[in-house]
Amino acid sequence: MYEPNVVGDWHEYDEHAGLRVRVHRLEPAEPPRGRDDAAEGMTYFRLRVTVENRGSRHYGIHLEDGQIDVRIGPDGESAFLDWRNSQFIEGFDVYPLRRATAVLYAAGPEAALSQVDVQVQLRVEEEWTDRRLWTGGIGLNEGSAGTPAQTGRESLARQVSNFLRDQAEEGTA
Repeated sequence: MYEPNVVGDWHEYDEHAGLRVRVHRLEPAEPPRGRDDAAEGMTYFRLRVTVENRGSRHYGIHLEDGQIDVRIGPDGESAFLDWRNSQFIEGFDVYPLRRATAVLYAAGPEAALSQVDVQVQLRVEEEWTDRRLWTGGIGLNEGSAGTPAQTGRESLARQVSNFLRDQAEEGTA
């Protein structure tokens, strides 16, 4: 079993030398082409999934509909994904020292956005990679003072980050 990543962390693929991916910039944002009627009463947010090639050869990658799953809240309910406003990576060659980024717009009840899980399964050269998980939430910026509820969320993010850092240090020692 693997440990989940925290939003902002890079995950490197052993089977594809130099290729790595991360989920980042999880933030409230309105979609550029207007809100979908099905998201009425929900709060929109945006996230980015970046694939970077630090290797010596290029890779053909796909990151499309169905390869990214976004779950929110303590029960892990599916977020509303606005496919019309989102931008995917469809059959793109990522050359050495280059990146490609997908931008997703999603929505959910505001109370559930303090806990967001994003699962990504990248397709590289027609091979599927293992699914990887990133966890975070809207409003989990470390070091900012706020209400007790915000402080509790910040504390959770700090605990997850510290746990993952400790696990990584144990494995490298």
